[in-house]
Amino acid sequence: MQIPTIQRPPKELVKALADIGTATISGEMSKLGIRDPFILGPVPFTGGAEIKTVAGPALTLQFLPKREDVYDIDEYGNPEAQMHRQVLYQVEEGDVVVVDARGDLRSGVFGEMMVTYMAGRGGAGIVVDGCIRDSRKALATGLPMWVRGTTPNYHTQTSLFPHAVNIPIACGGVLVVPGDIIVADADGVVTVPVKLAEQVLGVASEHAEWEDFSRLRLSEGGDLRKYYPLHPSARDEYEAWRARQTDSKH
Repeated sequence: MQIPTIQRPPKELVKALADIGTATISGEMSKLGIRDPFILGPVPFTGGAEIKTVAGPALTLQFLPKREDVYDIDEYGNPEAQMHRQVLYQVEEGDVVVVDARGDLRSGVFGEMMVTYMAGRGGAGIVVDGCIRDSRKALATGLPMWVRGTTPNYHTQTSLFPHAVNIPIACGGVLVVPGDIIVADADGVVTVPVKLAEQVLGVASEHAEWEDFSRLRLSEGGDLRKYYPLHPSARDEYEAWRARQTDSKH
């Protein structure tokens, strides 16, 4: 079975976007013409553990409505024909698997064994517009997950079947192209087109830096009108603070 591969971006770029976070990335992307990169629906699934920030290139998996004349394989029948396995075979260290499960809340796209396998391959995380199963044991793997919910049902038990790997998908109402950079944290999940990633990083880094300055001043009782957003009257003060930060790093 021939599965399309993806072009992975530089790891330094991916890490830098993770350090920025989804809120700043989303806001700055809207100014660059991508109005809404937010994948609506999947939320952090942690079982009370700390929510990690992850970023990585997207491997995509598409589910379609099940029709028995097209797909009638049971849970363990002909495993290699089941595309949810095929996407995991593509996983390299730092990858994020993104699944269009149509928002379905009855079928578990992945269970404990599949999540364990991905964690063992060094995957960064899973984003599912749908559910997982075996949730307690899946959580124990430590693999970060963003999902709509959990279910005891296996992936094709009800109304879905896995159809294609590494094609453009709609996940949570957002287009995800294989190889897009996914960033996920406590606020949710955003997708960054690779061709815009460097530009997004540039503007988002500058935004994050002046916000650090503004946060400091606001914590000291500074005037909201002056420091957020940064007013031109505070620009010289900000530049001086920025220069001191740069000097302290050298």
